[in-house]
Amino acid sequence: MKGEIGEVLNNLYRIIEERKRELPEGSYTAELFKKGQDRILQKVGEEAIESILALKSRERKEAVYEVADLLYHLLVALVNEGITLDEVAEELKRRMK
Repeated sequence: MKGEIGEVLNNLYRIIEERKRELPEGSYTAELFKKGQDRILQKVGEEAIESILALKSRERKEAVYEVADLLYHLLVALVNEGITLDEVAEELKRRMK
């Protein structure tokens, strides 16, 4: 399992890019893009708060669920702004020095 998170995030990022391009009917992701930046960022904020509360409560299963929601919505926000995971990775690498 170790190292799998990068692959999962990259695959999800590509799917989100596809949803933005194609805007398929019935897709939650496409609906977020249609509603625009304000709604996307509102969801990031909501999920961040829910993640904090779940982590604070020490309910492991709930924390994992909420953090996954937060990561998903962050990816939607990144795709919306044209920021790649490679850019984020480079910044994280820079901070490790």
